[in-house]
Amino acid sequence: MGEDAGPGDFGQLLRGYRSSAGLTQEELAQLSGLSVRALSNMERGRTRPSARSVRLVADALGMGQHARAQLLQARYDSADGPAGGRPGTDLDRAYKQSAAPRQLPAPVRHFAGRENELKVLTGLLDQAGAQGPGTVVISAIGGTAGVGKTALAVHWAHQVASSYPDGQLYVNLRGYDPGQPMSPAEALAGFLRALGVPSQDIPPEQDERSALFRSLVAGRRMLVILDNARAAEQVRPLLPGTPACMAVVTSRDSLAGLVARDGAVRMELDLFSLSDAVALLRTLIGGRVDADPDAAATLASQCSRLPLALRIAAELAAARPAVNLACLVGELADAQQRLDILNAGGDPHTAIRAVFSSSYQNLSQPAARLFRLTGLHPGPDATVNGAASLAGISAGTARRLLDALSRAHLLTEQVPGRFGSHDLLRAYAIEHATTTGSSTGRRAALRRLLDYYLQTATAADRLLYPLRRRIALAAAARGVTPDDLASHAQALAWLDAEHRGLLAAVSLAADNGYDVHAWQLAFSLETYFYRRSHWHDWAATQDVALAAAYRLGDRYAQTLAHSGLASAQIQTGRPAEALTHLARALRLREEAGDVHGQGRVHIHASRALEIQGRYHETLAHAQRALVLAKAAGTPALPLQAEALNSAGWALAQLGEHHQALGYCQQAVALNQQLGNKHSHPAMLDSLAYVHLQLGHITQAASCYRRAIELFDELGHRYPKAEALACIGDAQHIDGNLSAARQAWTQALAILDDLHHPDAEHLRARLREPAGRFPTLAFYGSRFQTRNGQG
Repeated sequence: MGEDAGPGDFGQLLRGYRSSAGLTQEELAQLSGLSVRALSNMERGRTRPSARSVRLVADALGMGQHARAQLLQARYDSADGPAGGRPGTDLDRAYKQSAAPRQLPAPVRHFAGRENELKVLTGLLDQAGAQGPGTVVISAIGGTAGVGKTALAVHWAHQVASSYPDGQLYVNLRGYDPGQPMSPAEALAGFLRALGVPSQDIPPEQDERSALFRSLVAGRRMLVILDNARAAEQVRPLLPGTPACMAVVTSRDSLAGLVARDGAVRMELDLFSLSDAVALLRTLIGGRVDADPDAAATLASQCSRLPLALRIAAELAAARPAVNLACLVGELADAQQRLDILNAGGDPHTAIRAVFSSSYQNLSQPAARLFRLTGLHPGPDATVNGAASLAGISAGTARRLLDALSRAHLLTEQVPGRFGSHDLLRAYAIEHATTTGSSTGRRAALRRLLDYYLQTATAADRLLYPLRRRIALAAAARGVTPDDLASHAQALAWLDAEHRGLLAAVSLAADNGYDVHAWQLAFSLETYFYRRSHWHDWAATQDVALAAAYRLGDRYAQTLAHSGLASAQIQTGRPAEALTHLARALRLREEAGDVHGQGRVHIHASRALEIQGRYHETLAHAQRALVLAKAAGTPALPLQAEALNSAGWALAQLGEHHQALGYCQQAVALNQQLGNKHSHPAMLDSLAYVHLQLGHITQAASCYRRAIELFDELGHRYPKAEALACIGDAQHIDGNLSAARQAWTQALAILDDLHHPDAEHLRARLREPAGRFPTLAFYGSRFQTRNGQG
């Protein structure tokens, strides 16, 4: 079908296609609506056909896209006069008669940051040159609304414009504007006009325009910026087909199809670093940033380090030169009010709320609902199952919707399986969550979220402390999908990741009338807070739990909350307050006839008294706990081991080391028999201490080493530091000064990370010359490791 015809011989090509279709000129004229004479003149090269005539012929012949493009290109490549005249191409003439297009918008004033991204883009340019013919590099720049995608693309385009002497084309595809996105056909018409094609010669069909565009740029070095694209289908017809050209696409969508099918190189544009955000503010508003660097840093954070928000805030500051930055920071303190303040005078293209809205309005209804509901989530991010529970949908459906929100850059998959957003987007989600739908629906979603947290946190607690006494949980609502935690490590990782969200969930439950969830969730977090040395968080959540228990009139919950709060207060050095709460807890346990629970309260009391140096009373409470634990039988065997350990520790403090050794050895043996890893390292630590007092250096060091291994395995940070310090003492006594210094240094690193006051105690020891290290350096504050919480 015209294979023998050259691409520039339109008549020969047309004649070949007609003959292959088995049509005479008369038959083709009838099918196309053209005259026989017009067709004859086309085939003999006497006239140059119009684009409309070519389309009519192609339709009549039933041509596919490739054949149409070949015929259209041949029409432009054909001679402009009668056959035999001096050949010359309209394509070349059209290009030469028009200046090379320079369509780039003006670069953004005071461009800042993005050094790495600029290097990546330039690297792609160099890579394209090195790979040679056959390579078309497409860089798809994606990111959330207002993150500076267009600014980056245009800034870089101006930097490299000289590498594209044949011109730079730019189009705003209006993918997220309030109106309809620009069609590829409309964008192609603009490109063709810029390349010198008269309006009357622009083909009506998109495929024909695309083919003509590629013909015009073939062999040219041109840069094409396709800004604000909605989807890959909007972009593909606009891509040049020549290795000398480069296309850069910006979009809020990830354009996964463009990457997979067209070989685009995707660049995800993140928020500014804090230093880059402050640098942009400094560039925009000058010395006021350096005059109050703390306020400038806070302002950058309030703007979520989002370039558009930073520029709006800078404009606000510049419009009020007499007002210091601290005042503006105060005005922006409320996250919801920020959306109103950062409105850029109501400009729909730059007001933060309007910019976010353009992405939100393009979501499917289910994705928009899930985005709104994320505003109810109290944490910085959510798991797939957390989001599924919030919306009352399956995990698979939630994953698909989260992926859609991630592609739209309304959420970010910050780590695999966890989705969150910056503060301004979060405020926007909260705004929609509180104004869309019914209060009944919002409460149902909140209830499901609290059920998700309670069910998963309780499962995590049981993995951390399998022998802990269980509580009967509130029944979960339908549609709740807890995370499936299979190991101690997974439980600790989930709790670490959800730490902020769990803290907020306890208060959220209490504030919204879910008091059962409030106290039970606080209870489920005790082991975690103890393990990670989050003692102030422990105390704060137990305060909330105690108030919730009294509102409910639940005496069992009151007992647990009094005990939990006392345990936290012991760890934070408030033993007198702890003893007050323990007295109330003991009274409640006695009224309930709970022997086991009474023994647990006595253990807590022994620890509080130990801090005060009241070792005889410490011993008395430990021995009372031992009696009660034996009376409670098999379920209280873990408590019995803790009571033996507490009694042994108290005896050691009273100087009764040989008697203490027996108690501590019994505790270790019983705990080992029970397989109770939660308390075992603390009991080994106590035994090691007694061995050290008796001069049993080798036995002490062995117990400390095993304790350190278990503390590390369980995630006990402060007790591990204690044990490291003590093994350093043992090694120092044994004359191994180098090993002692190494152990103390490791302990100091943990204490510094915890911002613990004991760090200064160790730091002072390490400053001493090696020969002057005092012995037993670290026993001044060793109450924490005796036993865990109950």
